[in-house]
Amino acid sequence: MQASRMATTLDSTPVSAITTHVLDTSRGVPAAGVNVTLEWSSQTGDWQRMGQGQTDPDGRLRTLMPESGSPPPGVYRLRFETGAYFESHGTPAFHPHIIVTFEVVDGEAHHHVPLLVSPFGYTTYRGS
Repeated sequence: MQASRMATTLDSTPVSAITTHVLDTSRGVPAAGVNVTLEWSSQTGDWQRMGQGQTDPDGRLRTLMPESGSPPPGVYRLRFETGAYFESHGTPAFHPHIIVTFEVVDGEAHHHVPLLVSPFGYTTYRGS
């Protein structure tokens, strides 16, 4: 895939260059309603907000960035407000929020960063 092409869903709907999917492994369901913030680290080390949103009923967030091309190279982080999510389900959580930091290399068109979460732990990986 060329860097100038944007990612699409199976029905050809354009999506952000950085997307996420949150699954609640304690309940075996997508984690709908999780607030997520995307930030990028500038050359000075300051974090700049690039986007924010809330996971949909399928636990996905496809609109963190504009629907065009590759994200600028650099270090990014996604902040997931998991404490508020679990609190809304009446479950205490060990992590008030989870931050996943990752690097985008020049020319990489799409990054999908899933999060598998439970009240007391989580895991993540680079998805497709």
